[in-house]
Amino acid sequence: MTDSDQRNTPPAAKTSVRMIKVPEDRAGQRLDNFLLGQLKGAPRSLVYKLVRSGQVRVNGGRAKADRKLEGGEEVRIPPVNLNEVGENAPPPASFLERMEQAIVFEDAKLLVINKPSGVASHGGSGISHGAIETMRALRPNQNLELVHRLDRDTSGLLILAKKRSALTELQALMREDRGGIQKRYLTLLVGRMPDGVMSVDAPLHVGLRQGGERHVQVNPSGKASLSHFRVLERRGGHSYCEVRIETGRTHQIRVHAQHIGHAVAADDKYGDPAVNKRLREQIGLKRLFLHAASLEFALDAGKTPYVLNAPLAPELVEALDRLA
Repeated sequence: MTDSDQRNTPPAAKTSVRMIKVPEDRAGQRLDNFLLGQLKGAPRSLVYKLVRSGQVRVNGGRAKADRKLEGGEEVRIPPVNLNEVGENAPPPASFLERMEQAIVFEDAKLLVINKPSGVASHGGSGISHGAIETMRALRPNQNLELVHRLDRDTSGLLILAKKRSALTELQALMREDRGGIQKRYLTLLVGRMPDGVMSVDAPLHVGLRQGGERHVQVNPSGKASLSHFRVLERRGGHSYCEVRIETGRTHQIRVHAQHIGHAVAADDKYGDPAVNKRLREQIGLKRLFLHAASLEFALDAGKTPYVLNAPLAPELVEALDRLA
């Protein structure tokens, strides 16, 4: 199969200008995500470029990428030749196979993967193939939408919605913070956490460092954030824990762990480089020890319960065994 066979856009010429009326079931969807659904295979960077340059119009006017669309609005999509976009090569076959094997649950509404560490939730910033782009390549006839995100270095459960109704209901549950979705992570904290159970209630503020890199810190001006740590085992002077979070802030567990003086093992952003080096040499831990292990929620106004689980990644199991 050639590259052009795998694309939805004909290889010869640019598409023509399209005027698309937003379906009622897409009401509330962000403009960028709507465009990604219309321009199958387009990299996110191209979509943002089209929006920033004003080539995309909503009801005849310019709009931002994060604009929430309403049913019946008219979106102008400019001519695009995806075959001219160098970064739009399809994901490698080996990576497609790896991501296919990562699927842990699927029904008519949801597709759930056990995302490997090192795979971004979505492309952008030099990343051609994130989890969502790869799953769309695997399921070209389905409208998959990312429900939430995981840090690139975090492994575990990542939910993709097949239906707009499931996406909006899950995102509403995510916004509830306390109890809408029960989230359980597994992590190795550096050092001996003094108490078996510890709750961290500390507001988090997201800042940007030079170069645009996000950096999060505890700050009174930040958003309320609550994490519950419980030690499962003491291993080699470190603390193997489960973490339940009631909020879903950027880098929440990692920053809360740093805040209590026990950073997540192998955290190259918030941890101690010397300790990380020692763990790499002693137990072969080369990645962040943080795994989204389970999610519990109910759809259809509470009538349809879901209990999703993803086993701890093999490289983390091996690192734990070497600590014993």
